[in-house]
Amino acid sequence: MTYALYGSLGSGAAMVELALAEIGADYEFVKTRLGKGAGSAGAYRAVNPTGKLPALVTPEGEIYTESAAILLTLADRHPSAGLVPRRNAAARAKAVRWTVFVASEIYPMIEIVDYPGRFADQSAAATLKERALARIKGRWETVEAAIDGNPWLHTRGPTIADLAIANVSRWSTGKRWRKKHCPGIEAIADALAQRESTRAVWLRHFA
Repeated sequence: MTYALYGSLGSGAAMVELALAEIGADYEFVKTRLGKGAGSAGAYRAVNPTGKLPALVTPEGEIYTESAAILLTLADRHPSAGLVPRRNAAARAKAVRWTVFVASEIYPMIEIVDYPGRFADQSAAATLKERALARIKGRWETVEAAIDGNPWLHTRGPTIADLAIANVSRWSTGKRWRKKHCPGIEAIADALAQRESTRAVWLRHFA
């Protein structure tokens, strides 16, 4: 049973590939470049009409997009991996809650930081970027306060939330700031970098 994961190194595809590695699933990573002059961009629209990464094609040919939705789908398709706890309602709710929080409260703000000109004219872009980055930092501190595992978000072990947190935290703030303000989030990333099942994937995306 082979999956096809469309993405680029360091993108949101990393959390999906980490999930596939943790599950132990067979998959192909299809490197996909977007933007002007990217040869694969046009063909990729047939997979995901929005043109956003990542996308996952199941062995049955079903196509899934949106990182959080893909993670939840993989967790449901491979329950034995335990990426979303099934027998503990509180643990399951926590995994889903913080996966969705990263996807809805942090992920969109990063686009503002990276491309403020998409949302404001030049005179306001710098201020918009600064305010968006401040909100991102505040939201990471909210995630940090929710960590009660060591080194994972929950004491029961790694879930899809840990994968999303570790992946997205690499983009939005500097390492010095994260180390000072979010040591728990850094511990999650370090654990994935050292975990036997995910080490190779993590290093390929974030070495």
